[in-house]
Amino acid sequence: MLLMIPGPVQVHERIIRAMCRQMIGHRSEEFGEIMRFCTETMKEIFGTKGEVFMISGSGTAGVEAAIASFSKGARFVTLENGKFGERLGEIAERYAEVERLSFEWGKPFDLEKLKEALEKGANVVAFVHNETSTGMLNPAEEVAKIAKKFGALTIMDAITSAGGDYVKMDEWGIDVAIVGSQKCLGAPPGIAIVAVNERAWDFYNPKCPYYLDLKAYRKKSAELQTPYTPAIPLFFALEEALKIVKEEGLEKRITRHRKLSRAVREWALSAGLKLFPEPDGKADYSNTVTAIRVPSGITEKELRDSLRKEYGILVSGGQDRVKGKIFRIGTMGNVGKFEVIATLSALEDILMRKKLIVSAIEKAMRILGD
Repeated sequence: MLLMIPGPVQVHERIIRAMCRQMIGHRSEEFGEIMRFCTETMKEIFGTKGEVFMISGSGTAGVEAAIASFSKGARFVTLENGKFGERLGEIAERYAEVERLSFEWGKPFDLEKLKEALEKGANVVAFVHNETSTGMLNPAEEVAKIAKKFGALTIMDAITSAGGDYVKMDEWGIDVAIVGSQKCLGAPPGIAIVAVNERAWDFYNPKCPYYLDLKAYRKKSAELQTPYTPAIPLFFALEEALKIVKEEGLEKRITRHRKLSRAVREWALSAGLKLFPEPDGKADYSNTVTAIRVPSGITEKELRDSLRKEYGILVSGGQDRVKGKIFRIGTMGNVGKFEVIATLSALEDILMRKKLIVSAIEKAMRILGD
């Protein structure tokens, strides 16, 4: 099965082989060297000189660790224009006072409302950088600039952008950011990585969950260890995945992700389909997943089922309020032009049989060949 979903992604054979190694002691020098390499590489990917912590858990574990650990005296404002923005709000409500700013899915944030919330006393801003539920890239730099003006802490979910698009924590003024191993990094699910600058510790809450207490990770990271037993095979996998990132080069990797997503968008528009998000110049299209409206004449389930059964390709449908209305094509991790062309060609075959689109595969091929 070819996974063309917004994570988990196809895993390179090198990474699969790395996971098959014999176990090592998690307090050994050998594991410490893995931690050293992963930590230093992730600092480059996050664009920070701050600290980096690795948690055996999903990306959501990293998000909760960040929100819970830095919730002392916090009055959160969450920016929500998709499923994962809403999840930030739901998590924050468990630990602090929250003003949840909800916007229509697929539409940009109203940053004037953010300013109003900060003027009323909010001192922590939490938002999703790359909202995969809608295929939208939110304006991280602008959000951080506004937060900084009011002296607020900024927590950014970069789960589906770091490693596949620009994340510049220190330059933008982001205090805390989170990524998941199974997205643009190209590793299997199971490791959340949290980057933290010094300012965030002013908000440290010792009443946060025991396992997700980032102060415990901070203490052990000084020894190149984790506070609790890590998922060792996943650390083997992450190390190999990050070696692949370094071999490709981060700038080239970002360029590849952008070209793949552009090819998908241009194919969709040229074929007569409509993209779902409406950035309106205040945000942008995601460079790791493309959300496309399901054309009339076929259901989302029929389209996805045909693609899976006939071609062995899996794409994602819509979630929650856009369920059945959109389908989503992931272009993240270690996929390339072959996988994208195979996916678009298969979609063309299914949709052209029903006379719902015109052929646009040559357009995608030209973009990928540039």
